[in-house]
Amino acid sequence: MVADWYDGVTLATEWRPAAEGVASRYRLMLTNDTGEALRDFRLGISGPARISDDAELVGAKVVTQLSNFCELAPERGFVLAPGARWTIDVLKLDYPIRHGTDGAATGFLILADGTTRSLRTVPTRREGSDAVRKKGTAIYEVPEHPPVPVSIVPWPQDVAVSGRRTAPAGLAPISSAVGKSAAAAFGKLTEKLFPGEGLVRPAHEGGFPVELSVGAGGKEGYAIEFSAERARIVGETETGLLYGLITLGQILRGARLHLRQFNFPTAGRIEDRPAMAWRGSHLDVARRYYARDEVERFIAILAWNKLNVLHWHLSDDESWRVEIDAYPQLTGKGAWRGYGMPVPPLLGSGPERTGGYYSKADIRDIVAFAGEVGVDVVPEIDMPGHCYAMLQAIPALRDPGENAPYYSIQSFPNNCLNPAVEATYGVVEAIIDEMVELFPSRYFHVGADEVPEDAWHSSPAANKLRKELGVTGAAPLQARFLQRLQTYLTSKGKLTGAWEEASHGGGIDKANCYLVGWKTQEGSQQLAAEGYDVVVAPGQAYYLDMANTEDWHECGAAWAGWSSPEKAYAFEPTAGWGDGERSRLLGVQACIWSEPMTDRAVFDRLVFPRLSAIAETGWSSNRDFNRFKALVGLMPNLYGRYEGF
Repeated sequence: MVADWYDGVTLATEWRPAAEGVASRYRLMLTNDTGEALRDFRLGISGPARISDDAELVGAKVVTQLSNFCELAPERGFVLAPGARWTIDVLKLDYPIRHGTDGAATGFLILADGTTRSLRTVPTRREGSDAVRKKGTAIYEVPEHPPVPVSIVPWPQDVAVSGRRTAPAGLAPISSAVGKSAAAAFGKLTEKLFPGEGLVRPAHEGGFPVELSVGAGGKEGYAIEFSAERARIVGETETGLLYGLITLGQILRGARLHLRQFNFPTAGRIEDRPAMAWRGSHLDVARRYYARDEVERFIAILAWNKLNVLHWHLSDDESWRVEIDAYPQLTGKGAWRGYGMPVPPLLGSGPERTGGYYSKADIRDIVAFAGEVGVDVVPEIDMPGHCYAMLQAIPALRDPGENAPYYSIQSFPNNCLNPAVEATYGVVEAIIDEMVELFPSRYFHVGADEVPEDAWHSSPAANKLRKELGVTGAAPLQARFLQRLQTYLTSKGKLTGAWEEASHGGGIDKANCYLVGWKTQEGSQQLAAEGYDVVVAPGQAYYLDMANTEDWHECGAAWAGWSSPEKAYAFEPTAGWGDGERSRLLGVQACIWSEPMTDRAVFDRLVFPRLSAIAETGWSSNRDFNRFKALVGLMPNLYGRYEGF
C-alpha cells in the first residue's frame, strides 16, 4: 500500500451555532473517496478548536487530548467503506466557534502501526452558508480627492507644504559624517519593503537630492524643508533623520503611485516628533514560527510606521524558540511539534516534525538590523506560566511529589515553573545570562500572565513554602518567583518587563520595571495609579489576533471581542486618566498572538491596517480617521496578500 493511497480521504468540518430550540454542534466528516476500505485507525485533529477529553461526542470517543490537539477513535471494528463517510458530532466544546479560523486546521490518520497520514483538510464552514471566508488585508482605496495633499502615516505634528512637481524617480540622500547611518538604514528599509522601486538612487540615476543635517528635534523628531530642487532634513539623532527620510519616502510613493491625488511639494516645511516614547508591537513566534527573513521584514514594517519597539515573544506552552547553549534540549525538544513528540501537533500543525528556532547568529543579525532602523528588540521568556514546552524539555524542574493536575486556560496540564523548586532559579538565571548577551535592550520581559489559581496545589514543596510565608493560592508564590528574577535582572542592568499579573500577590519593584496592561483599559489605569510604568495594550482594541468584525466569515479569534481598524484607531489609551496616572504612561503596543494565523493571508488581514492605526495613536497628536483611511492603503503588509486576491 503506497502512501498516496490516502489522498482520497478528506476531512471536512462544519459549525452550527445555537439558535432557538437548536443546540450548537461541531461536526467532523471523514470521507473515503478511495477504492479501498479504511480500518484500524484513529483521527488526529489540530485546532484552534478545542475538544476536551470529557466532551459530549456522538460517533467517536476521545483517546487523548492536549489543548487543541485531539485523537478521536471510532467504535471497535469500525470500517470506513469506499465512498462512505464517518460523521462525528461534538455537542460540547470548551468555547463556541465564532469565526471560521476557530475550526480544525489539520487532520491526519493514525494507523495501527503508529504511522500517520496527512489528510486533505477542508476549512471549517458554517452550516447553511457558502460565503467566502475573508482573508488578505482589507483594501482602502485612495479617494479621488484626499483630505490632505501628501501621503504620510503616521500623520506628522505640523504639515505646511505647498507647490507641486512631478514626482522624482527616487531619493538621493546626501550625507557626510552626519546622517550616514540613517541613509544606509533607509536604503535597507526600501530594499526590504519595496524591492525594484528604486526609492533610493544616486543623482546620476535621477535621485532627488536630500540633505541631512544636525539640529534640534529631540531623540526621534525631525523637520523637512522643501524647495523645487532639493529637500533638507534636520534631526538631532540618526533615528530622527531616518524618520524624516521615511516621511519623504512615503510622500514620494504617494505622489508617484497616485499622481492625481497626491503632491510632491516644492516649498514649505514639516515638523514632527512622537507623542509617546513607547510605540510597539508584540510578535508571538511561539505559537507559529516565523523565519528570520519574515521577522526582519516585519521589523522593517514597524520602522516604516515609526514604531520603535518589537516585543519578541520567544517561548510559550507550544514551543521554545531561542538557542541556549547551556540547555540544548530546549530547542532540541521544545522547538518542534509532531505526532509522538514531546509537544504534539498544535494549532494546525501536522503530524510531521515542524517548527524551528533562532540561532544565536540569527538573533544577533535580527537585533542588529532592528537597531539600525530604530527598533528596540525586547525579548520575552514567559514565566512561570506558559512553560509546558520548557518543562517537557527539562522535566527535572518539576516537583517529583506533585501528584495531581491543574490546567491552564488553554488546557495545558501543570505548565508552570515551580517557585519552590530551587533548581528552577539556576536554570532561569543561566538562560538570562546567555540572552542578555544577545539583546542589548535595557528591558527584559518575563511574562507572568495566566498562572492558574490552583497552580502547584498538590506540590509538597510549594505547600511547604506557602506555609513558611503564611500565604495561600498561586499569586504570592508567583510574586516571590518574579521578585527573585527581577533582582537578578537588575544586577544585569536590565529593567524587568511583565504582563499586568506581575502586580498580583505582592507585585515587583516598581522602580525597576514596566507592566503591559492587556485585560482592560481600566486595568492599565489601575496599574498607573499604583505607581507602575505602563504600556497600554488592551485585548479589546490592540490584540490583533481578534477578528476585524463579528462576521463568522472573518478570520481571527473572539475571546476579547472584535476590533475593526476604525475601533482600534478611535481607542483613547488614557481616557479618564488623571495627570498622575498619565505621567506613568510609557506608550502603546499592538499584540500579535499567532494562534489564528493559519496562513499568510490571515496574518495580513488581522494585522494590517490595524498596526498602522495603533502606530498613529502612539505618534500623532492630530488624529483623523477619514484622513488615515485615505492614506493607509499605501502602507506595506508582510506577505502582499490583499482581500479578494
